[in-house]
Amino acid sequence: MQKALSHHVQSIARQVCLDDGTPFLIINLTDVKRIAQKLGIKQRQVEIAALSDNILPERYLRNMKTLSIADQLRLVESSVGVVGLGGLGGLLSETLARMGIGCLHLIDGDAFEPHNLNRQLLSRADNIGVSKAAAAAMHIKTINPGIKIISTNTFLTQENADRLINPCSLVVDCLDTIESRFTLQWAAKRAGIPMVSAAIAGMSGHITTIYPEDIGLESIYGPPEQLNISKGAETDLGCLAIAVNLVASLECAEAVKVLLGKAGTLKNTLLVIDLTDYTFETLRLA
Repeated sequence: MQKALSHHVQSIARQVCLDDGTPFLIINLTDVKRIAQKLGIKQRQVEIAALSDNILPERYLRNMKTLSIADQLRLVESSVGVVGLGGLGGLLSETLARMGIGCLHLIDGDAFEPHNLNRQLLSRADNIGVSKAAAAAMHIKTINPGIKIISTNTFLTQENADRLINPCSLVVDCLDTIESRFTLQWAAKRAGIPMVSAAIAGMSGHITTIYPEDIGLESIYGPPEQLNISKGAETDLGCLAIAVNLVASLECAEAVKVLLGKAGTLKNTLLVIDLTDYTFETLRLA
């Protein structure tokens, strides 16, 4: 099968050049789909085979040359859990799909409400009451049908956290309560995978990355047994789309850097942004 797949991809690849003249062998969207149907496999498998042969699926052409073909292959082979599919999670899941993350685990037990319309990419006036997990899966399929999507319409709990995230190579925290963030962090530590975490309030937000050996959220919120609030400052300040969009993009950038092993991640560092005065600060965590 692998030889047949490689032969199909190589026989149909064609050369194009970027604006600067850099040549690439590519395979277009139609051919990826046609080969997958002919061999009875997933489009993701065709993309992995192409990238392994140094042939670029056309959809990722504009990712070059900030990313290499090896980087793109690593992303397509990655599995990321997005927990919480509201403001942050909706935009983040779309952006990860466009970057080429090959498998997305979409986890949220909530449904859209009218107050989501101010900031949540996936919410529309005609899908109030629809499951966020189902809406995210349908939306992403229209963007990148080659992605493997595992959509789970349930809230993360201490009982199901391990099962939900164990298949992932990284998880992204897009949750809206501090307790659930700690639950996700503990599960990520047990799974031995990093977690990118973010929170929004008004026109501000923060992002950090927590590895299994790090103290993590306790450096931000204090010991979980001493928490006396469920949510952060968003209870008082609300959540504006302008902050959600920026922080979701930063969270996605961090997830990609972690997956690719790039330098300069936010490990043991809290990036704090505030759009009221355009401040960006980085704080070292204990």
